[in-house]
Amino acid sequence: MFAYGIIGLPNAGKSTLFNALTRGTAAVAPYPFCTIEPNLGEVAIPDSRLEAIAQVIEPEKVTPAMMRFVDIAGLVRGASKGEGMGNQFLAHIRDVDALIHVLRCFPIADVSHPEGNLDPARDAEIVETELILADIGVLERRRERLARMLKTGDPKYKAELELTDQLIEHLYGGRPARTFAGEVDLTDLLTGKPVIYAANIAEQYAARPEEDPAFRAVKEYAASRGARAVPICATLEAELAELPWDEGRAFLKELGLARSALEQLVEAGYQESDLITFYTVKGPETRAWAIPRGTLAPAAAGRIHSDMEKGFIRAEVINWSALIELGSFSAARGKGILRLEGRDYQIQDGDVVLFRFKT
Repeated sequence: MFAYGIIGLPNAGKSTLFNALTRGTAAVAPYPFCTIEPNLGEVAIPDSRLEAIAQVIEPEKVTPAMMRFVDIAGLVRGASKGEGMGNQFLAHIRDVDALIHVLRCFPIADVSHPEGNLDPARDAEIVETELILADIGVLERRRERLARMLKTGDPKYKAELELTDQLIEHLYGGRPARTFAGEVDLTDLLTGKPVIYAANIAEQYAARPEEDPAFRAVKEYAASRGARAVPICATLEAELAELPWDEGRAFLKELGLARSALEQLVEAGYQESDLITFYTVKGPETRAWAIPRGTLAPAAAGRIHSDMEKGFIRAEVINWSALIELGSFSAARGKGILRLEGRDYQIQDGDVVLFRFKT
C-alpha cells in the first residue's frame, strides 16, 4: 500500500488534515510537538471507474484501492542534528513512499507559530533544509564506502563515486535530490521522495485560493522545486469529514468547491508518484489496485498474492470501458476482444485483469 507522510513545521495543521483525510482522532492542540508517535490511517481512494465496473459486474464485494497516510510530528530547525526529537521524526519520514508538506497559510493569533510570523515559503525552506542536511549525511557515508571500494579496480565504483559527489554538490546548493538529473540511487534519501505542497489556507480563501498571497507564495515555491501546490482548508475539511457522503458533497457545493482535499491530494499524488490503477473482477470481489506506472504483469499479480507472481502464466486483459460496454469477461472472450499478455506486459491504467497462474 502506498504511504504518504504528512510533514511540516509544528502547528501547520498536519494533524487536522490527517483527521480530515482519515476521519481519525489524532490529537490536535495549539502548541508544538502535540504529535510524538506518528498517527496512521488508511483511506479508500475515490474511483468512479470502480463504481461503474461494479454496476456491471454486480459483485458481492467492492474493494477500492487504499492509500496510507502517516501524520508525522512537526520538524524544527536543527532536526537533522537531533533538535526537537529530529532523528526520530526523520526516521518516520524515511519509511514512507512520498510526502505531503503542509504549509501554514492561515493567520490565527491563538495558534503559535514556531518562527513567530507567517511566511510559508520560509517554512518550506526550513523543513527542506533539514531533510537536505540529513541526506548529505547519508551520502557522505555512502561516499566513504565507495572510496574504499575503489581499491578493487572496478570502474563502476569510480563512476558511482563521481555521481555521488555531484549529488552532494547539488544538495549543498539547496536543491532536493529529486531534481538531480544524474542516474543515482535515491532510495535512502528523504528529498528523493515525491512531494506535494499542501497550502493550509484560511477559510475565507477556500473557494478562491488564487486570491490568497500566502497560497501564491507556496505555488511559486513548489514550481521552483518542480512540484505541485494544492490549496486546502484543513478546518473545513475536518467539518466535511464529520458529515455523511451526500451531505458532504452538498456542503462542498455550497462552499463553491468542486472536490474535497482527499480527491485533490489523491490526484496530485498519482501524478507526482506516477501511479496508475488496475482492476480485478475474479470471484465475488471486484477490486482496484494502485501500482507504479511501468509495473510488469507478474509484479502486479504479486500485489494480490505472492504465489500469483511466482506461478504467473499469463494475464487476460481488457480496458475498463470495453468491459462495461460488453458486460462480462466471457462476452469479451467471445468477441475476441480479451487480450492475452505475457510476463513482459506493462499493466496500463484502467486495465481489468484476470491473472492465470500455477500453484
